[in-house]
Amino acid sequence: MTAWAEQVRETKWSGRLNTVHYMRDAVFFDGETAKVRAMHTRFWLLLLLASAIATAGIAADSTATVIGAMIVAPLMRPIQGTMLATVLGDHRNLVRSVVIMIAGATAAFGVGFVLGLLVQSPMTAETNAQIAGRVSPGLIDLFAALAVGVVGSIALIRSDISDTLPGVAIAISLVPPLCAAGLALESGEPAQAFGAVLLFSTNVAAILATGALIMGVFGYSRLRLEASEDKEAERRRRARTYLTMAALVLVVSGPLTWSTAHAIQNNSRITQIRQYVEAVAADSKWTIVSVTARENSMVHVLVKGTPPLPDVDAVYAAMADAGLDVDTIILEFVPSYTFDSDGARDSF
Repeated sequence: MTAWAEQVRETKWSGRLNTVHYMRDAVFFDGETAKVRAMHTRFWLLLLLASAIATAGIAADSTATVIGAMIVAPLMRPIQGTMLATVLGDHRNLVRSVVIMIAGATAAFGVGFVLGLLVQSPMTAETNAQIAGRVSPGLIDLFAALAVGVVGSIALIRSDISDTLPGVAIAISLVPPLCAAGLALESGEPAQAFGAVLLFSTNVAAILATGALIMGVFGYSRLRLEASEDKEAERRRRARTYLTMAALVLVVSGPLTWSTAHAIQNNSRITQIRQYVEAVAADSKWTIVSVTARENSMVHVLVKGTPPLPDVDAVYAAMADAGLDVDTIILEFVPSYTFDSDGARDSF
């Protein structure tokens, strides 16, 4: 243990900040053999249980169950350990935290995949709202993750707001995306599994990047600089740290930007299609039930009502004139009737 591990940088926040020793003890898997063994036992027990709870909650489409899994899940510890070890230049704990983080993420993914084998119906974005909300992350998810990462880092640093950590665990959502990815992959949807893993990676990158930044703002990163004999080398190490964290954010920003642009384009296209179908069906007894985007840019429009059919050719002609690819648009008209006790019949 270095001499500066018990220090707190003299700033206007002094007195409300935790020592480096406190934070090391909170996020590192380090110390006496018996203590480390107990840490690992607790971590893996809670992680496997949290993964099982999250998978069950996703399969049952139960938001409350998924939230419970978020609170139980201990993945925040090795992620914050990676951040703290990077800032402090602790290579041994950096490697240890990264290995535990990757192993834990793989285990959560594996639990989702294995339990998915027990679920009879496919677990995909089309059949499950919990999965649908996690397989198409966008830039808004990055912004939210950065904000939550800031709160989580401040909760670790400041002793007066550490009780916010359960809320951070819920907001950052680490285990559910991994379980959703396992379920989606088991159901034969690798693209959706990748999207869920991307959401997890976004959250991890946000925690690491904002954590390093907050540590600098509160003065912890300068403690090692002041204790170092080679200050120039220490400054270069700090610069590499910040550049690495910025690169992580940029790496996840690319696919998130593409996903956001793709979602905006799809929403615009769906809105146009809905407008054209509604215009043609306005004077008929047909009503749009749903407009759903599917794979390969296909759009399925489900319409219910009673014959006669509206002028379907006019719908396709209008959409083609507007520049829409009508070969990727499927209109499904389903006759539907309702009856009362007198035998009267009407459209659905």
